[in-house]
Amino acid sequence: MVVGTTEAAFLLNISTARVRVLLKEGRIKGANKKGRSWLIPLNSQGIPEIIPGRRGPDGTWNKGQRTSKTVIQILPTVINANHQNGTCLPAINIQQGDRHHLCHEADILGPCKIIYQPSQHNSHHTEETNLWIEINPEVQITHRVFSEVDENSQKGSRE
Repeated sequence: MVVGTTEAAFLLNISTARVRVLLKEGRIKGANKKGRSWLIPLNSQGIPEIIPGRRGPDGTWNKGQRTSKTVIQILPTVINANHQNGTCLPAINIQQGDRHHLCHEADILGPCKIIYQPSQHNSHHTEETNLWIEINPEVQITHRVFSEVDENSQKGSRE
């Protein structure tokens, strides 16, 4: 089985930018480029095989399976600030373990649960959010940040 860079990054628990660096260095075993896309084979454990580097510490990719749920929060203060200031800052926060990704769009590629707790504080959300989405650790999530140009062109295509 083969996957692309986004899926490989999810399986290795690293960023897509780091996967691209490893591909450029030729350190992902069996990976080849077809057109503009990379085809990355999976080993018997279902993850891409990384060739160790010559220097520096050992890689920290996918030392174990994810155990904590992914949490997606909508940030109302950012939405309000965007409205008041005419800005386009990302208002979605994706928390995977201790990593946070701010984005404009998120695709959840599996089951999820939406939770609303109006007056309770929970470790999964900040004081400004009481509505969030929980996703099991094995479910893949892709996210995208729009540039100002992308956002303006999307507004024009929606009208």
